[in-house]
Amino acid sequence: MGAPENNSAATGGRRQSGLRRKFGVISSYFLRRPIWCTWQVTYRCNFRCDMCPYWSTPHDKNEQSPAAFEEGAHKLADGMGNLMISLAGGEPLLRDDIVDIVGILSARHLPMVTTNGWLATREKARAMWRAGLYGVSVSLDFARAECHDAGRGVKGAFDRAVQALDHFSSTREKPRQKVNLMTVLRHDNLDEIEPLIKLAAEHRAYFMLQPYCEMKTGEAKFSPPRDAATKLLELKKRYPHFLSNTEFIRRFPQAADGGVPGCVAGRSFFNIDTNGDISRCVEFRSRPVANLARDDVGEIMRRLREVYRANDCTACWYNCRGEIEVMYTPRGLLDAVPKLLNG
Repeated sequence: MGAPENNSAATGGRRQSGLRRKFGVISSYFLRRPIWCTWQVTYRCNFRCDMCPYWSTPHDKNEQSPAAFEEGAHKLADGMGNLMISLAGGEPLLRDDIVDIVGILSARHLPMVTTNGWLATREKARAMWRAGLYGVSVSLDFARAECHDAGRGVKGAFDRAVQALDHFSSTREKPRQKVNLMTVLRHDNLDEIEPLIKLAAEHRAYFMLQPYCEMKTGEAKFSPPRDAATKLLELKKRYPHFLSNTEFIRRFPQAADGGVPGCVAGRSFFNIDTNGDISRCVEFRSRPVANLARDDVGEIMRRLREVYRANDCTACWYNCRGEIEVMYTPRGLLDAVPKLLNG
């Protein structure tokens, strides 16, 4: 399963080395081209999370085939260059062909997967690494099993997430293949962060944060405490494997008090829906500006730049926005580039 090691129809030639792909992303950064893409591979989900409505919301049941991913990956690489591509959903591992999708994208891009861990096995983890997976984030919001299970709506969710961390950590073949424990920062888990950081270390994983945003459900009750950054920055200093960008965390108070202006959605990152529709970000998926299959890349980029110039949204401070945006500040860039090159 997965793309071949040396040749790929998706690239029209040999697969690019990991270092070349990373320098390609850095080159795109300096050229002010997109460097990050969130690609929704499915909206199907086997969890019932209290802070996410995807599992209960009707979605387009069409999902792109591996052939569509191959054509799209080739098109993006030739028109935009190398991208960091986050495979998301829904639950990506519900796709039986997820290994093939990773292999296709890894020929020219840096594919990452975010998963709840339920369907992760040692064999699947090993196959994904061998297919070219750049990194994986396993979602875990509480260090206490009963709390995580309740928030995710499935008994046993905690144990399966921890097992997934072990599966991915034990099967990676290169130290640069990143395993992250990803926590959604919410109203009731700030005191859980340090135990989760320690849990990540026990399972040879990094730790990262994803702040909850009211855009997800329309409810403010899950929003994290306004003063969370003080404690988080102190923890960041104490634990080197706490990977979230320092400048990203520093802006948490601003995000809570009216929002951070200057969103770079449409310029530096964008979203691809399950049917190939392209929008400036996942929360604006109902307002696509182009389609990956139907439109050429020049037109896609023109329309993305157009919505970027009109973008005055300050609603979210997701890490898919914030981690990218702070790279355009001196301190944020200083924190980010070594992790990219060493990862």
